[in-house]
Amino acid sequence: MLHFETQEFNSPDLPNSGINMDNAFLQMLDDARGIAGIPFKITSGYRSVEHNQKVGGVSNSSHLVGKAADIAVGSGNERYIIINALIKAGFRRLGVAKTFIHCDNDETKNNSIWTY
Repeated sequence: MLHFETQEFNSPDLPNSGINMDNAFLQMLDDARGIAGIPFKITSGYRSVEHNQKVGGVSNSSHLVGKAADIAVGSGNERYIIINALIKAGFRRLGVAKTFIHCDNDETKNNSIWTY
């Protein structure tokens, strides 16, 4: 059973769009949450093309295909716990910002860790 609700992943401009999230991605994210032992607050999941443009997302964003999420972070320790758990769960694409961590499992892209 997943610890997430599909509405947590809705694009703000498209009700019920969280159902477009990739099931394998959600399972990996749920595994990471279990490893971390702390709640994950999703700040961005699935994105419509319009919302992706509005927030400055890249044109080939993994959010557009339901294979990405941004997770809120509040402290360095929380950032460490979440990144460690994401790596242990198998994520190989991570973006690290001051207030969130991006993760995706988009197999069409190279492994990478970047900063915003």
